[in-house]
Amino acid sequence: MWERRPIIFLLLATAAILVGTIVTMVLPFAWVNTEKDRIEAVAPYDALQLAGRDVYIREGCNNCHTQTVRPLVAEVIRYGPYSKSGEFRYDRPHLWGSRRTGPDLARIGGKYPDSWHYHHLEDPRSMVPGSNMPAYQFLETRTVDPAFTRKKMDVLGFPYTDEEIAALDGKTEMDALVAYLQKLGADIGWREHAQVQVIGELVNPYAPDPDVLSEGARLYADNCAQCHGVALDGDLGPELTGARDIGEAELYRDLWNGIPDGGMPSFSTLGQKKIWKIVTFLMSQEP
Repeated sequence: MWERRPIIFLLLATAAILVGTIVTMVLPFAWVNTEKDRIEAVAPYDALQLAGRDVYIREGCNNCHTQTVRPLVAEVIRYGPYSKSGEFRYDRPHLWGSRRTGPDLARIGGKYPDSWHYHHLEDPRSMVPGSNMPAYQFLETRTVDPAFTRKKMDVLGFPYTDEEIAALDGKTEMDALVAYLQKLGADIGWREHAQVQVIGELVNPYAPDPDVLSEGARLYADNCAQCHGVALDGDLGPELTGARDIGEAELYRDLWNGIPDGGMPSFSTLGQKKIWKIVTFLMSQEP
């Protein structure tokens, strides 16, 4: 019937599209970043972090890495608490992304020490075996422009001091990018609260038989050797040749929860069995 009245049909279709657009696009933008959504702990980017954010955008990092954790169990377990609108209060534009060739970075801040990021950006495969991420060592040869950063902060309305701008002198784009990565998700202080208290006695279910030791050695090489050394002699992290003195239960807790104030991430996503196999391998090594 409506096909015979094209003008009315066109008006009704337009009205339906407008209603859908308002409900799905206009209203959500009006609702986010209201006073009730804001997170007081989230602070504007400082001068170095803002310069690093521009490097991140320029190099296309957001084409491979998202910056939003969806409220799905699998994502929360892997990346941390799901993202809230108040976290993006100072993101102009936001860098949520839609494609994950690499892992999400919304909670990367504080997961690793600065030195890990420098090594990773210089040679990604030295820290993450099998990574297809390109190297960004050239960023060490490019310096940040303090005057341009001051101009950007004025446009965005971000607070800064003359001392902060002066401190940019001699800083490289690598320094700036690392500072930006360490900012992501760090303001909300979720990592310390995410630790799980292990209740009861922890008992290693594995004996140090050859199969367990070989798999434990492989898991150590894939997940731990980049920071603690292939021979457990330490590098970015402490040496582990004295793992026996730490004890199985404490090693398990450290691997499960990580050590936030020491720059060690949680490896709980490996699961209990793999963590116990790494512990078994470490305990088998002679000091």
